Amino acid sequence: MDIRDLVIVGAGPAGLTAGLYAARARLDTLLLERLSPGGQVLNTHWVENWPGDLAGVSGFDLADRFRDHALKFGLEIKSSEVRGLKLEGGLKVLDTDYGPVGAKALILATGASPRKLGVPGEAELAGRGVSYCGTCDGPFFRDKVVVAFGGGNTAAEEAAFLTKFAKKVYLVHRRDELRACKVLCERVQANPLIEVLWSHAPLAIEGTGGVESVLLKDLKSGQERRLAAEGAFVFVGTNPNTSFLKDSLPLDPEGFIVTDLNMQTSLPGVFAAGDCRASILRQIVVAAGDGAVASFAAQRYLEEHGT
Repeated sequence: MDIRDLVIVGAGPAGLTAGLYAARARLDTLLLERLSPGGQVLNTHWVENWPGDLAGVSGFDLADRFRDHALKFGLEIKSSEVRGLKLEGGLKVLDTDYGPVGAKALILATGASPRKLGVPGEAELAGRGVSYCGTCDGPFFRDKVVVAFGGGNTAAEEAAFLTKFAKKVYLVHRRDELRACKVLCERVQANPLIEVLWSHAPLAIEGTGGVESVLLKDLKSGQERRLAAEGAFVFVGTNPNTSFLKDSLPLDPEGFIVTDLNMQTSLPGVFAAGDCRASILRQIVVAAGDGAVASFAAQRYLEEHGT
């Protein structure tokens, strides 16, 4: 079995920052990532609230910088999916694609995935007009009408981004005001290509070979409304990537990992950071800060336990 001082699961901003700090501390560290390093940042067109980048930075470039910075100090990153966690004595043993990996200390930075609407037609038309990433799929909808669902920062940012391609963007939100920050709300309301449908909820996404329309319900009047559209973009939040932990680690009712201020979970030597952690705010800067704290706390744990 491959045994390390520290194993980090997930290579988003939290995991890569934790890896950077651990590599600089010269811990024998392995970072496991099932996809590409960067996490959800890779799907973000433009980041304009990363401190110090006055002009903003593309999500792809920022993710590259996170990765390259960690690699500069010798962090080992391996592509592998983690399927389970169990405790064996003082080791935290991970079930991975290439066999068991033992960790004296473990940081879970598994991030989160887009939440689904759960309406008829969504799953059937996924990839055929239904998308969860405007940055990825916006160019396929040039001069078309699309519908975006959501009211938070991501929904506002992505709706504005979609206007670079679509001729019309309907933003559907079940409340009568957006939850996005004020500057994003102002941009949405000032954009002539965006029409916000307040107090509406999706009932179905319709089409045969692709999206043709969406069926909505006006939550105040109770009336149904059908909009012709060729794309449906879903930005209604995220679900933590923690299903593989449900039998080994206590989670909150939404599946997020509960930690203390030092990112310590209820299991000794197991820490969590970033979007998979129960937190009031999920942003890149928060994830990076979580990763730094978790790495330092893991170092302290290893020192106290004789490593």
